[in-house]
Formats: sequence, C-alpha cells, structure tokens
Amino acid sequence: MSSHGERSPEAELGLLDATMIGMGAMIGAGIFVLTGLAAEIAGPAAILVFALNGVVTAFTGLSYAELASAVPKSGGGYAFVREVFDDLASFLMGWMLWFAYMIAGALYALGFAPNFLELLHVYDVVPAPDQVGALVVPGLGVGVPPTVVLASVVILLLVGLNAVSTAASGSVETIFTITKVAILVVFVVFGTLSPMFSSAEFQPLFPGDRTAFSLLPAMGLTFIAFEGYDLITTVTEEVENPRENIPKAIFISLAATVVVYLAVVTVAVGTLGAAGLAEAGEAGIAQAATEFMPTGLPVIQNGGALIVFGAVFSTVTALNAVVIASSRVAFSMGREGQLLPSVGQIHHRFGTPFVAVVLSAVVMLGSVVLPTASAGNMSSLFFLLSFVVVNGAVIRLRRERPDMNRPYEVPYYPFTPLAGIALNLLLTGVLVVYLLQTDLVALLLSAGWLLAGVGMYVLLNAFRGRRQAGEPDEGSPAAVPEDD
Repeated sequence: MSSHGERSPEAELGLLDATMIGMGAMIGAGIFVLTGLAAEIAGPAAILVFALNGVVTAFTGLSYAELASAVPKSGGGYAFVREVFDDLASFLMGWMLWFAYMIAGALYALGFAPNFLELLHVYDVVPAPDQVGALVVPGLGVGVPPTVVLASVVILLLVGLNAVSTAASGSVETIFTITKVAILVVFVVFGTLSPMFSSAEFQPLFPGDRTAFSLLPAMGLTFIAFEGYDLITTVTEEVENPRENIPKAIFISLAATVVVYLAVVTVAVGTLGAAGLAEAGEAGIAQAATEFMPTGLPVIQNGGALIVFGAVFSTVTALNAVVIASSRVAFSMGREGQLLPSVGQIHHRFGTPFVAVVLSAVVMLGSVVLPTASAGNMSSLFFLLSFVVVNGAVIRLRRERPDMNRPYEVPYYPFTPLAGIALNLLLTGVLVVYLLQTDLVALLLSAGWLLAGVGMYVLLNAFRGRRQAGEPDEGSPAAVPEDD
C-alpha cells in the first residue's frame, strides 16, 4: 500500500515470470563477456570461479528467501533493510542498490551495441563493427560512436516498454530468457560432442604461477553475474502469492543459472583451452562456437553467428531486467519518503511506477559514456556491499521479531547469514584492492555517488523537517514518513 494513498502495483506476474526475471539478469551479458576475463586471471580454474560465486550467492540467496517470505514488499534488499534498520542506513542501502542496477543497465546496453553491430555484419547489413564510423549529430556536427547511439536507443525502447506495461515487460523477459537458454544448450551439446573437447585442457588446474588465491580477484570481477535474486524481490508486489513464489523463484533461478554457467564454461575451456579463451577475451564463447560448430547452415550461417545472436538476446534481457529492478527500488524509496514523493507513485493510466522508470533511465543514459569495465566494477562493488547489509537484516529481524510470520526460514541459522556477510566482505576487500591497482576512476566515482547520497539525505531531511514545522510548501508530500 502506498503511503501516499496511491495505487499499489498489481500482481500480474506468475512463478515462471519471476524466475525468468532472475535468470534474465544472471544469464545475461556475463556469461558471454566475463568468461574470457575469468580465464585470463584464473586459467582453467575459471570453472571454480563461477562454482564458488554460486556458493557465495547461495548463502545470501537463502537470506533473501527468508526476508521475502516475511516482508512481501517490492524494492528488493532495500525494502528488507528499510523494515529493520534506521532511516540513514536504509536510505544508503536503497541509494547503493539503485545505483548498482542503473550502472548494470548501462553495462548491458554497452554490451548489446557491439554484438548487435556484429550480428548486422554477419548478414552484410553493415561493415565490420570496427569499420562503422561515428554518427554525426545534425545541426551540431558532433560525431557520436555508434555503440553509444545503439546503447541509448535500446535503453529508450525498454524504458518505454516498462513505463507503459509491467505485464508486457515481464512477458518479454520470459520469451527472451527461454530463447537464450536454448541457444546455450545448443552450444553445450555441440561442444561436448565435438572431437575438440578434451579433459586435458583442465590439467593443471592452476598453471604457471597461479594459485588458489587467483580465484579471488576473478570472483570479484564476475560477481555481477549473480545478482539476479535481488532483482526478483524488487517486483514482489507484482508477483502472485509472493510469500511462496518469491523463495521458489530464487531457488529455481539460482540452481538453473549455476548449472548453465558451469556447463558453458566447461565446454568453452574444454574446446578452446583456457589460454585461447583468455586471448579471445569478451568474444571467447563466440570464438569457441566458431571452432566446433558446423558452418554453412541456413539462416544462422555458423556457430559464431548463433552465439552473437544469443549475446544480443542476453544483453537485452539483462537490460530489461535491471530497468525493472532499478525503477522498483526508486519507487520503493519514493513511497517511503526517501526520494521525492512523485517517484513513489503509480501512474493512473499505465499502472506502472512511471516517474521511477523515467528517472532511472536518465541515469542509465548518462552512464553509457563510461568505460565498460568501470561500469562493471562499480556495479559489482555496490551489490557486494548491499548483500552484506541484507544478511545483517536477517539476524536483526530474527532478534527483534522472533515471532514474525516466516513461511521460509534459512537453515543452520545464524551460520548461514554470518557466512554470507563474511564471504561478501572478503570479495569486497579483494575488489577494492583490485580497483586501487587497475581502475581508480571506478573507485572515485563510487565514492562520489555515496557522497552525493549523503547530500541528498541531508536535503530530504531538511525538507521533511520544514514540513513537520508546518511551513506551507506547495507540491510537497502529503505525508511525512516516520523513521524506524
């Protein structure tokens, strides 16, 4: 129920839709882009990188399932933390999570652009991607890279879809996710049957000077691939029977995603080799497919084209998923009085958080000029920090409200949420050290966003204080939220 007396979102999504939203984000651009990067750092042990990230994710996923069953509110981790912690802590949680999703949206849009150009090139619509020139803005004479133009266009299209219909965006996510999983299954089947596949490519697991510690930076870099379970809980109020369906969707999407990742990485390393996969970088999966899949096929032409097609689908679904998630986090903050009241309102005609969708899109569009790697690093950092707080919320809620209705409870409490806190803190520390050495811009921008959040919090508090003092202020919120 909106705190401003406005409409609440309608429950139009089923268990399948909720599961596909999570898988849409987790089996997104990461499986195509990050596999080669993981192999570059960890060698054949890249398969352990994704397996261990699945383990780390599972601890926090269990916490999410308990909180979602106890607090069936949209907004994901923000909604849970808002329920448990004080005003400033919950604001910073929402501020970090909102930013993580918006930056992830820019990352996926930037991943979509070169793959879409490559797909057009396969069918001779455009030259090779590196030969496509900048587009000149009429009247200004300024050249804009085609990747930035395409990234902006795909953001605008998906924002338009999400702004007018939640059901339509959920259905699109389901169709796209099923399509890309089917493409990856074809990749795995051809790879395991190929004479190129050899278990010798995994021996030794840590070649050269690599050790088990080489796994940690690779895990930090690729962690963004497993944030989808938070995304499911951002649309809790739009899911039928959320107390049961949300935990189920979390478990199903996590299990399916880990299986898909391990199968794809096993085939990629087993056919192309870790060195070949690392050399191919972001195109590692496509390169592997080109090597072992048949050529001269009708329509799709060759395996590489099929994977590029899958990459286009994956980036679009991942982008659509984070457009949904970022807008719901902002909507929840607005509804709780932690952003402007208009952000927390449902559109009277479309039934969507229209202002929250548009506001999230503005930040995404402004972020497409960032380096792709910096966007990925910042998003991973904020997700890790957010997950530390969510695990803490489970412990605090158990202590403060032991008799609360919890249709699902994490097993082995309190070990499970404590392990989630420790593992996410470990990866956070590793990632910060890595950013200090390789990507200081990302670290500075992250700090800048947090400082901006503190400034916003102070301004909003001053605004609310003026309201409580009874000063007339036309257009101000109709209700002043209470702090926890």
